Amino acid sequence: MVGMNILSQLQARFRTALAGVVDDPTELLAMVRPSQDAKFGDYQANFAMPLGKRLGRPPREVAEEVVGRLVVDDFCEPPEIAGPGFINLRLKTAWLAQATARALADDRLGVEPAVQPRTYVLDYSSPNVAKPMHVGHIRSTVIGDSLKRTLRFLGHRVIADNHIGDWGTQFGMIIYGYKHFVDRAAYAASAVDELSRLYRLVSQLVGYHDNRAALPKLRAEIERQESEVARLKQAGPKADKAAEKSAAKNLRRAEANHQEMRSSLAATEAGVAQIDRDPLLVKLAAAHADIGRAVLAETAKLHDGDAENVRLWHEFLPPCLADIERIYRRLDVTFDVTLGESFYNDRLAAVVEDLTKRGIARESDGAMCIFLEGQATPLIIRKQDGAFLYGTTDLATIQYRVETWSPDAMLYVVDHRQGLHFDQLFATARLWGCDKVELQHISFGTVLGDDGRPFKTRSGDTVGLWGLLDEAVRRAHEVVSQGDDRKPGGPEISPAARQQIAEVVGIGALKYADLSQNRTSDYTFSYEKMLAMNGNTATYMQYAHARVLSIFARGNVDVAALRSGGGVIDLARPVERALALAILQFSEALDLVATEYRPNFLTAYLFEVANRYSTFFEECPVLKAPDEATRTSRLLLCDLTARTLRRGLELLGIAVVDKM
Repeated sequence: MVGMNILSQLQARFRTALAGVVDDPTELLAMVRPSQDAKFGDYQANFAMPLGKRLGRPPREVAEEVVGRLVVDDFCEPPEIAGPGFINLRLKTAWLAQATARALADDRLGVEPAVQPRTYVLDYSSPNVAKPMHVGHIRSTVIGDSLKRTLRFLGHRVIADNHIGDWGTQFGMIIYGYKHFVDRAAYAASAVDELSRLYRLVSQLVGYHDNRAALPKLRAEIERQESEVARLKQAGPKADKAAEKSAAKNLRRAEANHQEMRSSLAATEAGVAQIDRDPLLVKLAAAHADIGRAVLAETAKLHDGDAENVRLWHEFLPPCLADIERIYRRLDVTFDVTLGESFYNDRLAAVVEDLTKRGIARESDGAMCIFLEGQATPLIIRKQDGAFLYGTTDLATIQYRVETWSPDAMLYVVDHRQGLHFDQLFATARLWGCDKVELQHISFGTVLGDDGRPFKTRSGDTVGLWGLLDEAVRRAHEVVSQGDDRKPGGPEISPAARQQIAEVVGIGALKYADLSQNRTSDYTFSYEKMLAMNGNTATYMQYAHARVLSIFARGNVDVAALRSGGGVIDLARPVERALALAILQFSEALDLVATEYRPNFLTAYLFEVANRYSTFFEECPVLKAPDEATRTSRLLLCDLTARTLRRGLELLGIAVVDKM
């Protein structure tokens, strides 16, 4: 019997058919895919053109030979060859109905567990403990959580590790701030809020002094660049076109560098001016002129085991972790382990020693560095003053994960700006012997505001994640209430239920808005778009699910009895057949997510299912079907649609509601 993953079965059949035509058909099998247009069948194989070119034969002739070897008559109509060699395949409707019935009886909706399960370590969210979680954390958190859920559902072993920042310079800042600026009453009232204020204050003061120190160098560099631009402009005509073109290119580059440096100067001057306008901050900055060095000293004392700093660290950590956990509970995000940077502190010296002994690291200007082929700058693992860096901790983390879990893959869900760091980290890990483990940076873009810049509050502050959730829920409450108030028979949902639904809809909308994007792209944040009742939104999916349940409620349908009643699926109408086919492609969508580590393949799939259900709902009466057999068949399709949407949203970390 053909498995429920139709695409993989077709690819397996084509692999057999191609065995006598080409040595390795793997690349060609990627060109077997679902059709974009139903008039070309359900699936297409588009490899005849490149294969014909490789073999020096007409593509249509190659397609005919492959079709002659292809055995799919147990579940497909006879294949058709179109145009220069496209192979079109249409599933037998009777087989499709039987496969749909099998999915109905399967709690996993026909998704078979992996034949060869892998072990994944999934590193995501990873906030700095000393800072409140903000909008920038949403992407890593929800992408990582969705990948965890999907990979587990597919039968893989997943260790979700929240590698929190609990040991870095930010704690040096907080310790310094606590010793010099703490408001005792505020700290007693809310330790997290006061520690956050101290962090921001110390960060401002450190930045002020850094910016002031940078200004003379920036201005001198701008003067040098202005002279260079003037020199290039005044240069006389060149001897030939090539020299003229090269001179023009050099001028453009010099002008661009000059403009970039001027922008950098303007930003630095603005940062200094912001402090200079505040008498209190100016006074504090003057009194703490050496704050940058002092913060590093407090950090070093913590790392060296200074009793007072270690005591403060132990005091600060629990409320900070509790505040982060409060957000995770609301997001329904969990981890198997939360091992912060501090956990690996006692491994760092040994890591440097081992890398040095193996000849992977060497000294350069007093620092221990790893010079990698193709990289302009080295990965520094110990500074001149003996301090370790993030790279050292990350290498120790890889070492621990390999020793503890023997993973097949380690996935790091971290924003794209860390690309160079992970290139260097992974290259070093492979030199160190970690060459049999898949190491992947699951990068993602930035959340933008309407102005095309990173999403901020009106005052220019980074948007806090708790406030973001509150606002999403508040707006969802408005949407739910308006929809309920407009119902023909009057409101049906109690105030308490509305609030509960708003929590599910609002947080689901926030997650889905992120997950539906190609993760490597930036996206513009919009409450209105994410809560829209139509389009590719969680709200639309949740509404489609609730609409199915409302049919069952109106018809007094006993769903358990419906599923066990032996009803036959009849796909007589094209829209019924199209819906059934979409439902059976669930496994294919999940395979794509697992292969590419992109949850947006799942959101696109769910949107397609919801759209096909909407068309089916408009064209096919369910409760008022012409006869009992048709009614039962359509109710079964409704049930299967709701279960697919519910399971798919669950794998995205999004809940559903019974009413909207």
